[in-house]
Amino acid sequence: MSTTVMRSMLSVPGIRERFIEKARDAAADVLCFDLEDSVAWDDKPAARRLLAETLPDFPAKGRGVFVRTNGYDTGLIEQELDALVGPWLHGINVSKVESPRDIQRLDDYLTMLERTRGLPDGHTAIVSWIENAAAVVNAYEICTASPRLLGICVGGEDYAVSIGVRRTKGGAELALARQTAINAAHAAGIIPLDTPWTDLTDPQGYEDELARMREIGFRGKFCIHPDQLAPANRVFSPAESDIEWAQRVVDAYEQGAAQNLGAVALDGQMIDKPVLEQAQNMLEWSAQIAEMEAAR
Repeated sequence: MSTTVMRSMLSVPGIRERFIEKARDAAADVLCFDLEDSVAWDDKPAARRLLAETLPDFPAKGRGVFVRTNGYDTGLIEQELDALVGPWLHGINVSKVESPRDIQRLDDYLTMLERTRGLPDGHTAIVSWIENAAAVVNAYEICTASPRLLGICVGGEDYAVSIGVRRTKGGAELALARQTAINAAHAAGIIPLDTPWTDLTDPQGYEDELARMREIGFRGKFCIHPDQLAPANRVFSPAESDIEWAQRVVDAYEQGAAQNLGAVALDGQMIDKPVLEQAQNMLEWSAQIAEMEAAR
């Protein structure tokens, strides 16, 4: 799988064979088979066994195959990793992380499993949930706790609980958590993913939120329904107009540099080094998406 693109991560209930089967053709960048919130406590052993039987032969088709584990407070995570770590599993989506020590413990256990199973060190990536006040305070330390860390997800519902408020559509209560997670992730060179949109009756609201979240720096969305995938993939991809602008900026700057100019004008606007870097980042992001989609 690509380690640089996660426009959409689809949650698939780990206890529902019908949903697992439907995920075979889902257009997600990452499939995340869930052992946590979507599985009742008494069903967790059965879900773990079902995924252990299903995932070795699951068709990845260029997508990431992840499992969302339960948190450390449940006492289940070690059993889940023991049952599921293998060559077919690209990564772990881990819940209820509060400190870098949580990630370091997970890294140590994954290393032990990989070495005993003949897998390369670091084979199993980590995406961490940032979903309470303590995790927000420790966000950058969490993001830099292990080279396995590929990204972080903001967990809106749990974060709202942790600060004593209700989740709202406007999302004012999530502003600090979102901005902190975005900044920490980009500073650490990993991918920030936004919290799920839970109102499946309001697709326009979902589209509007995707656009706002891209504008403030998110690079993907945790999705809870297959219908959410296409909008997320579209919004978190550069538009053709973005790519054309970026290429024109690069061309204009290079022409100016050949004449010893540190800044040039394009369409009446000054193009200097920061604008050049924005354009280069846009082109690189587009190329990474194209490479990933070609691999499918």
